Amino acid sequence: MKNKKTILNILFLLAVFGATVYYVFHGEDMAALSYYLKQSDVRYWIVGVVLVILFILSESVIIYYMMRSVGQPAILTHCFLYSFVGFFFSAITPSATGGQPAQLYFMKKDKLSISVSTLILMIVTITYKAVLVVIGLAVMIFRPAPLMKYLAPVMGWCYLGVALNVFCVLFMLILVFHPTLAENILVTIFKILGKLIRFKKEEKLLQKLRNSMEKYRSVADYLKRNIKVIVYVFFITFVQRCMWFFITYLVYLSFSLQGANPVVLTTLQGMISVSVDMLPLPGGMGISENLFLQIFKPICGTDLVLPVMIVSRGISYYSQLLISAVMTGIAYITMGRKVKLQHGGKNEK
Repeated sequence: MKNKKTILNILFLLAVFGATVYYVFHGEDMAALSYYLKQSDVRYWIVGVVLVILFILSESVIIYYMMRSVGQPAILTHCFLYSFVGFFFSAITPSATGGQPAQLYFMKKDKLSISVSTLILMIVTITYKAVLVVIGLAVMIFRPAPLMKYLAPVMGWCYLGVALNVFCVLFMLILVFHPTLAENILVTIFKILGKLIRFKKEEKLLQKLRNSMEKYRSVADYLKRNIKVIVYVFFITFVQRCMWFFITYLVYLSFSLQGANPVVLTTLQGMISVSVDMLPLPGGMGISENLFLQIFKPICGTDLVLPVMIVSRGISYYSQLLISAVMTGIAYITMGRKVKLQHGGKNEK
């Protein structure tokens, strides 16, 4: 069932990718596009790929820091793999829903508490989206003229993205800092599923769920008493996100374009992420390209906006997808083998 779902997600990704490629390249002058790409400075692209890797590894540092702060024996190199796995499955699933379950799968292999790991990953997600909310609300409230003249054609998408992210963050904050409510929701869901599926040893499973929620509650209480941990995580996440948005400015420079303010370009790319982050499309594919072309056409010009968009998305999304896919394969091979060896050793005893 799990493999079938993964295959369906990949097929959906390929279908959306095909539609996106058709939309982007249909009717375009491919010879001119090839010419502009050959004239660009690839060194800026290499720096962009380095930023993508640092972007992913920044989440690893956050997971490691938070795990250690609550007494979980996390291993930094394994946290690297958790992040690559999370970004890969987030990239191929609608609304990035597949990332955390995949990360929990590997955390369970490392014998980390699932309830604590779930809470940690929820906080990572909250801060990840909270950065988007802060950027989106700041732009919506202060409406800086250098930004608004480029965002005017896509303001509807910006409002939708901010609203969806605010709702998501508030809902997750309630689950994190009101563990009793979270437990009641999970128990209710379990009981409903129990009536439909009829679990074996239902009471034992229910008790196991409640025991897990005790760990969840203790970590939630710890975080409420140590808000500075959340503040540190938010700061790291803000730097992480800005680093990723900055890739667009590097690509802009690679085509020998000049005159644009790096803060403006970085923020505009941030607003694209705000707009598409919660949409049910893998990596915001399709709509991200559409918004980029509308926003950046006045900045890059009619001839160069498409090459800039292709390279920018190629680095920030597709290189991230490829690198994460390779590292996810390594995670399955190395961590999966470790678990099998452990089980084999126990059987010999």
